[in-house]
Amino acid sequence: MPAINWYPGHMAKTRRMLVESLKMIDVVVEIIDARAPLASRNPDFDDLFAGRARVVLLNKSDLADPQATKRWISYYASRGVAAAGISATGGGAKKTAVTLIERAAKPKVDAMRLKGVNKTVRCIVVGIPNVGKSTFINRMAGETRAEVGDKPGVTRGKQWVKITPYLELMATPGMLWPKLENQELASHLAFLGSIKDEIMDSEALATDLLKLLQVSSPAPLTERFSKLTPETPAEDLLDAVCRSRGFLLKGGALDTERAAHVALDEFRAGKIGRVTLELPEARA
Repeated sequence: MPAINWYPGHMAKTRRMLVESLKMIDVVVEIIDARAPLASRNPDFDDLFAGRARVVLLNKSDLADPQATKRWISYYASRGVAAAGISATGGGAKKTAVTLIERAAKPKVDAMRLKGVNKTVRCIVVGIPNVGKSTFINRMAGETRAEVGDKPGVTRGKQWVKITPYLELMATPGMLWPKLENQELASHLAFLGSIKDEIMDSEALATDLLKLLQVSSPAPLTERFSKLTPETPAEDLLDAVCRSRGFLLKGGALDTERAAHVALDEFRAGKIGRVTLELPEARA
C-alpha cells in the first residue's frame, strides 16, 4: 500500500487555536481510541501541553480487548497520568471523566479556595479525528451540543460546554501531526477511519487489515466471513469475503471493492471481535 500522509490546512489552524487557548485551560482531556492507543495519540500534544494537568480517556473501549486496555491504563498510571477506558456511547463515561478531571484539577482548585475563590475548572478536549470527541462532549452535556458524525473532521471551531456549575469543557477539531512517519501506525489510523477513506486505496487497506486479523482474531474473522480462514493467501482475502457474502458484479465477477468497504466498516463497528492493534510495549 502507498505511503500514508494527510495534514489538511485546517489542522495547522487548529494547532494555532489550541496554543491561543492554553492560557485559560486547567486540565487537558485527551481522547484516544482504545483499539489503537499509540497510533491515535498525537505526539505533538506532549510538547504542546507540557506542564498541564492531563487526563487520558481510552474511548471505544467496548470495541477493544479489555485486557489490553487495562495494560494501557497501567502504562499511563506508571507515568503519573490518570487514564480510564470509556465508551462515550454507553453509560458511565460522564461519571468516570468528571472524577478524573476533578482529581487532576484539585491542586489548583484547592489553591484558589485558600484565596476565597470558587474556581470553575476549564478543560480542553483534544484528540485526532474520529476518536469520538463530539460524542464524548454530548455525553458529558447530556444533550446534543457538538455536531457528531462518523467521518473525521466533523467538530469545527471552539465550543464551550458547561457540565456542572464549576466545570466547563471546550471541544476542538481533530488534529493530526504534520508527518506520519511510522507507516504501520498510519495504517492503524486508516483502519479506524481517522484518515479519510476517500484518499485511501480501500482494497489495499482492507487486505492489510484482514492479514492482521488473520493473526490477531482468526475465530471472529472466520465467523464473520465463512470462506476466509487463517490459511487464506493475502491475494485471495477479498475474494474470500466476496464468496462469504455473495458479492458479485454483473457477469459473475467478484465485487472486491464492496468487500473492502464491508470489511473496513464491520471492523470499525466492532463486528469482528474486540481487537487492540497495539500494546504498551510497542512504545519501547
